[in-house]
Amino acid sequence: MTRFGSAHGTVGLVKPTYRPGSLEEFVRLLPEGIGVIPLYLDIRRGTREEFARVIDAVEEKVAKLAEIGVDLIHPEGAPPFMLLGPAREREIVSGWERRFGIPVVTAPQTQAEAMRALAMRRIVGITYFTGELNDDFASYLAACGFDVLGMEGIAVPFADVGRLEPAHVRAFARDAFRRHERADGVYLLGSGWRILDVIEPLERELGVPVVHAVTARVWAVQRRLGVHETRTGYGRLLAELPAHVAVPA
Repeated sequence: MTRFGSAHGTVGLVKPTYRPGSLEEFVRLLPEGIGVIPLYLDIRRGTREEFARVIDAVEEKVAKLAEIGVDLIHPEGAPPFMLLGPAREREIVSGWERRFGIPVVTAPQTQAEAMRALAMRRIVGITYFTGELNDDFASYLAACGFDVLGMEGIAVPFADVGRLEPAHVRAFARDAFRRHERADGVYLLGSGWRILDVIEPLERELGVPVVHAVTARVWAVQRRLGVHETRTGYGRLLAELPAHVAVPA
């Protein structure tokens, strides 16, 4: 039993926006006995410039969660860390762990881990961003050792991401995959869209695993807190809970 009365521990989240949806999804998919304490940033525009400026604010929230006394700290929001690249990201995370004495894992780290665990090597990424940011995301994943066949974005105002129709996202992802049929997995970047229900149908339709930010988060948090509880209906990652695969040397 932890200091908060959570049987398996408490995870502290640093959420990038006040957008509803992903917190509720995360809590719903977590096993009983894992506590959740969220703190919030206030990202509003979803621009490269805004993402590049936010790391100091993330550090302030990490420090606060450490002061509160959680067992694991998870800064959400892949873009700010992807802009840094995996080497600088690891350096920052390691510094936080040394300073605060609490494990820290970022959103893109959980997602790259999930893709490795599912043996994804040649991936097609789908985002709700366009232009240079998608190039940055592809560069981050390439530096992690993935062959990024495409990083394709749906053009939508950042404030309206949560209103995207799941059927539209599914069709977009299917069409992108068919343009890159060497792919052995699909990556759905971001927590802003409400598309958990498309993961399993996409996997059946395309015959490859699909990684989504929320399911990767649930899988990674379980693993770090020593819990192993499968969940069906949301794709292979949670149905199988595959073992972690070490980062290639």
